[in-house]
This record gives sequence, C-alpha cells and structure tokens, in this order.
Amino acid sequence: MPEKLREQESIPVSKVQRAAKFISTGAKVGGNYVRHYAKKMVNPALDKEGLHQSNAEDIYKSLSQLKGSALKVAQMMSMDKNLLPRAYQDKFTMAQYSAPPLSYPLVVKTFQKYFSKGPEQLFDTFTRSAVNAASIGQVHQATKGDKVLAVKIQYPGVADSVSSDLKLVRPFALRLLNMNEKELDHYMEEVEEKLLEETDYQLEIQRSREISGACSHIANLNFPNYYDEFSSERIITMDWIQGNHIKEWLETNPSQEAKNQIGQALWDFYNHQVHNLMQVHADPHPGNFIVQEGDVLGIIDFGCVKIIPEDFYHGYFSLIKKDLLIKEEELNQIFYNLEFISDKDTDQEKAYFKGVFKEMISLLGKPFHVDRFDFADDGFFEQIFELGDRISNDKMFKKSRQARGSRHGLYINRTYFGLYNLLNQLGATVDTTKPDWLAS
Repeated sequence: MPEKLREQESIPVSKVQRAAKFISTGAKVGGNYVRHYAKKMVNPALDKEGLHQSNAEDIYKSLSQLKGSALKVAQMMSMDKNLLPRAYQDKFTMAQYSAPPLSYPLVVKTFQKYFSKGPEQLFDTFTRSAVNAASIGQVHQATKGDKVLAVKIQYPGVADSVSSDLKLVRPFALRLLNMNEKELDHYMEEVEEKLLEETDYQLEIQRSREISGACSHIANLNFPNYYDEFSSERIITMDWIQGNHIKEWLETNPSQEAKNQIGQALWDFYNHQVHNLMQVHADPHPGNFIVQEGDVLGIIDFGCVKIIPEDFYHGYFSLIKKDLLIKEEELNQIFYNLEFISDKDTDQEKAYFKGVFKEMISLLGKPFHVDRFDFADDGFFEQIFELGDRISNDKMFKKSRQARGSRHGLYINRTYFGLYNLLNQLGATVDTTKPDWLAS
C-alpha cells in the first residue's frame, strides 16, 4: 500500500449509523460553504479552490469510513475527470488504490462466518495487515503449499447497504455532478444493479473464469486461477499476480515499445469483449491491472461486468462509424432507440440533441476511424473535456426535462473513457483493431 493507513476497528453497518455519518458530513460541507462565503465578502476575488479542497477532504474521509457503494461512486466520479473540480478528482482517485483497511479481528470474524475457521487455519501463511484496501473489499496475501495467493475479503455490511447508501449519496451527487434529478435517477438504477452484482463474489468468480477463458488467446495478457475451496459469497481466493500497478510501472521509465505492448494488450482485450463476447469488464481503472515481467498485463478484478444488449450495441456502434451513411429516417430511429431524443421533444430540441450526440460519439469514435492511434495526444482528450464542459453548461441541456441516453450507455461510455484514459497514461500508440463492419 502507498502509505500506512490507520486500520478501522469497525464499520457503521446499520442504516441509522450510516445515515448519521452522511448527515454529519453534510453539516461539515455546509459549514465549509458558510466559511467560504464569509471570506468572499472580505475578499471578492477569492476562487472556489479552497472550498473544493475542504469539501473533498471531508466527503472522502466519511466515504472511506463507510466503505461500499458510497466510496465506489466516488471512485467512478474520479474516472470521469471532466465531471468534477480537480480537488475532488485528486482525492477520490485514492479510492482506486487505498482506503483505510479493516483490522485483523474483523477479517477473522468474516472467515469464521463462512468457513468456521480463521485464515491461519486455512492457509500456511496469511498477512495480518491488508496489502491493498479499496471501496468494496481488501486484499491479503496468503500461501498454501507452493502457491502464493491473493485473498479478497468484502467489508461487512456492504452488500446490505447498497440501496440505502445510494439514496444517501444522491444529494452529494446532484451537487457535484450538476445533473438534474430525473437524469440522476435514470442512471442510479443501473449503478445500483451493477454495485449489487459487485458484492456477489460467486458471480464474480463465474464471470472471471468465463471472460478470462474466452480471452486466453490474446497476446501479453495473464489471468489468475480461482480457488473454490477457499472462496465464498464474501471471500475470493485467487493466484497472486506479481508486478506493478500501471502508475508504479511507468515510474520505472519503460521503453515506448513496452508501453505500446501493454497498450495493445489492453485494446485487444476490450475489443474482443465488446465486439465478440458482448460483455465487458466495465471497470477499467488503474488498480485493476498489474504489469508483470516481460511486459505482460495481469487482469485482477472482474467484479463489474456489463452485458451489452444487441439492439443497444448495433445502434451505438453504427453511430461510431467514420462515414455515417445512414438514411435520416434510420438515424432518427437509432436516436430514439438510444433515448437521445423522445416524442416529448420539440423539433428544436430534437435537432439540438441529435447534433450534440453525433458530435460526442464521433469524437469518442476517433480511434476507430484510423488503423493506428496515438493515445499520447493530449489534444484529443482536451477536445473531449471541452465538449463535456460546453454541453453541461449549455442552457438547452440544463433545461432538458428528461434524462438523455440509454442507461446501457453509462457503463459503455465509462468503459471507453476509462480505456482511453489508461492508454493516455501509458502514452501508447496501438493498432485499433475492430470488426470488419465497423472498419468499412
């Protein structure tokens, strides 16, 4: 772990305890606003940076102690970098790598519940302190015979508190994301469904085996084996994948060739899942990937998998094609199906939103329009951020009476945005392989 974080002896588990934590945090944030505006009366030139930093610190501290869905939402928001002020991005990014871990007695308690034995009776060795702690669970290293294992333990109460936590996080999300309520509710249903799936570790093992088996032919990828005898609803035991997280690996100053190799493995992994398997590892944040010796990419977490409905897939990717040679009538139907426009819209709104989403998808589709793409090009990302800013501040968007875009798009957009972000961090140039129908 990057730094030694103080271990937590307990987690607020009941709805009342968790709600109280949110209320006290809301009061702190409210106090920060009062202080900010008092200072602004004295100094009218004061910007909001200090306010954002205080709020980010207070919110992250609370979410870290609560763990679970609330912290996961913070992690998701930090990936969508154009949604949040930088102070929040920087703080919430920590949820991808490090949250305060649980103390050892709580870990033992979880093992006793599912195996009627402590970890030291099941394994030859087991680290008392977590090696890594994130939003939904923490990881310990263990050995059994000649095998080195990673043991992921889910925090107590996380699965039971998903729905109530999302209701509690709603006011923060509305304020931070600058969304209207209808829009937020439209997506929260999808987020809740995915978070509930993420707490089902048996489903995660099943999907991990399915996808890693189907991707085993792809060059420079490595997947762990999973061990049912040491796994349960809330504990997963798998091979320990030795190596560095992408950020640490980049600090070793790898060659451009090595960065391209890792980038290509990432692109090929996602290309095969989306276009051939129609289900995808929809959580491409840096903490889920390990770079191993020989510049091989280890994939260590399949908790968040999005199944892609066929009608959504064909509509979405037909808009990504370079030459959009679709009759106006067909194009309108795709926009209706993807819920970008609806019968409630005026002709002016229909024209506006069709234009906006065409521009947005065409921009996200740029890597698909060429055979090879340089993701080190920061200009491409600036264009994405600028478009995001322009749209979110546009009056037409703000006064929209309905949510825009199919809920299925939430995790697909997030997947591509996360993938592009990782490839940008790597500074990789990759062959953007794609299905023939999309290339033509």
